[in-house]
Amino acid sequence: AAKRDHRKIGREQELFFFHELSPGSAFFLPRGARIYNTLIEFIRGKYWERGFEEVVSPNMFNIKLWEQSGHWQNYREDMFGLEVEKEKFALKPMNCPGHCLMFGMRDRSYRELPLRFADFGVLHRNEASGALSGLTRVRRFQQDDAHIFCMHDQVKGEIQGALDFLRDVYSTFGFTFALELSTRPDKFLGEVSVWDQAERQLAEALDEFGVAWKMNPGDGAFYGPKIDITIRDALGRAFQCATIQLDFQLPERFQLQVRAPTTADDGEFQRPVIIHRAILGSVERMIAILTENFAGKWPLWLSPRQVMVVPVTGVVYEYAERVRQQLHAAGFYADVDVGADTLNKKIRNAELAQYNFICVVGVQEKDEGSVNVRCRDDVGTKAKGQTIPAGAFIEQLGALKSSKSLDSKLVQ
Repeated sequence: AAKRDHRKIGREQELFFFHELSPGSAFFLPRGARIYNTLIEFIRGKYWERGFEEVVSPNMFNIKLWEQSGHWQNYREDMFGLEVEKEKFALKPMNCPGHCLMFGMRDRSYRELPLRFADFGVLHRNEASGALSGLTRVRRFQQDDAHIFCMHDQVKGEIQGALDFLRDVYSTFGFTFALELSTRPDKFLGEVSVWDQAERQLAEALDEFGVAWKMNPGDGAFYGPKIDITIRDALGRAFQCATIQLDFQLPERFQLQVRAPTTADDGEFQRPVIIHRAILGSVERMIAILTENFAGKWPLWLSPRQVMVVPVTGVVYEYAERVRQQLHAAGFYADVDVGADTLNKKIRNAELAQYNFICVVGVQEKDEGSVNVRCRDDVGTKAKGQTIPAGAFIEQLGALKSSKSLDSKLVQ
C-alpha cells in the first residue's frame, strides 16, 4: 500500500506537490496538469453527448447570497470569509446558489427544461489543518459539478440519466459501484411532505435502474434527499465520489419559477426542481484514487508520459527528434532521450518512469522511417520490440487512446 500512496507517486512522477505557504491546495506540475485536464476533457465530451451546457460563475459572493441559500446558517464554519469595502463576502464552497442566480436572471418557460448547467469552477472549503491529507482532503478543488433544473414529472428521467452517466464513466476506469438512498436528516429545510415525495421519486428511479441499492436513513443533505454512490477500485477499496441530490428547497429560497403550460392546474408559474450531481466529485480526490488504483501505471489515454523515443547512437538524434515531433503533432506526450547514458540505461529509465511505449531508433529505423516499439503492458515486446513504420505506429496509438482501454497493448 505504501508503494501505491498517491503522495509518494505524485512526488516521484512530478505530478503535484504541496507547500506550507498554501496549505490544502495542490500545485499541479505540467505532467499532473495533463492528467487533470484529460479528466476534465473526458467529462466535457460526455456533457456534449448528454445535453449539458457549461457555464462560468464567480468565486466570491456577498454573504447575502449564502444567507438566502441557507448555507451561511448551516455551513459557515466551512467557508472562507473576507471583508470587501465593509461588506462581508465568502469564497464559494459550492456552485448551486450562483447557478440559481443564473437561472433566475430572466423569465423561463417550461419548454426550456430540463436545463443542465455544468461548472468546473474553483471551490474552497475550510477544512481543519489536521484533516488535510494529500489530494483526498484539500481546501481548494474543482468538481465536475452540474445542476439540472427540471419539472417534477422530469425528475425520474433525469435521475436515470445521471445514474447511466456514472455507470458510463466508472466502467471506463474499471470501477464497480454500490448505491444508497440517503433520506431526511434531523436538521433539514422545508416540509416533510415535500421530502417524502422526493424520496419516493428517487426510489422509483433506483428500482428501474436495475442495480441493487440500500436505504441509508437520516443521512440526506439539509436541502434534500440524495443517492450516495460508493465506488470500489482495483484493490477493492471503497470511496464516495459521485453524488446525485434532489433539491426542492433552493428553488423556493430563490423564488425560481417557469412559465407553466396553459393546461396547468396550479397557475401561470411553477417551481422547478434542482438535481445536484457530480460524477468524479473533486477532481483532486479522483486523481488520488486513480493514482493509487493504477499504482502510477497510467493507461495510455490518461498517461502524462506516453512515448519515450530512444536513439541508439548520436547519428540518429535528428531522426529521433523528428519522430518525437510527429508524435507531438498527433497529440501525444512524447519525449526523446539524447542524454549520455547507455542504451540499456535509457530504456530502463523510461520503464521506471512508466512510459507506455518506448521507441528505439537506430540507423535501420531511420532508413526505413520506422520505430522499434516496446510496450510497457506487453511483456513479449520488452526484450526485443517490434519494428513498425512510424506512421502506422501513430495510427495504432491513436486507436488505442480513443478506445480508453485500461491495457496499453497496441491493436494490430
